[in-house]
Amino acid sequence: MKGLSPKFPLYIDNIIGAYAANLTLEEVAKQNFKNLLLTTPGERVMDINFGVGLRSYFFEQMTETTFAKISENIVSQVNQYMPFLEINDISFVPGSGIEGEDNLLSVTIDYSIPPRGNLEQLTIGSSANTL
Repeated sequence: MKGLSPKFPLYIDNIIGAYAANLTLEEVAKQNFKNLLLTTPGERVMDINFGVGLRSYFFEQMTETTFAKISENIVSQVNQYMPFLEINDISFVPGSGIEGEDNLLSVTIDYSIPPRGNLEQLTIGSSANTL
């Protein structure tokens, strides 16, 4: 396989090799960060503390207290498992703008990898197309 790591979910890509691959360190970091955000604590074998568990917040009230708890959890997990990332901003956008989907929430995280200097952004939403 050429590249640094396989892309998830796995899919066939005969151009790179058997599976599609992450070709840059930024792609690897973004995939690992997304994995950290979506993994529920206790889900990862041999490390029950790993993960933010964003899905566990789906049915919480959308209040500043909940947003502060999510932000604190994200920063704590990044400091422990991905200390090379610098969180610049975490923003919450309730609703999707689509009628009947007012209860959706998107979390956008602006981050960087200081030695590389690139500002990156990751958005995780409660709709199927952004998870």
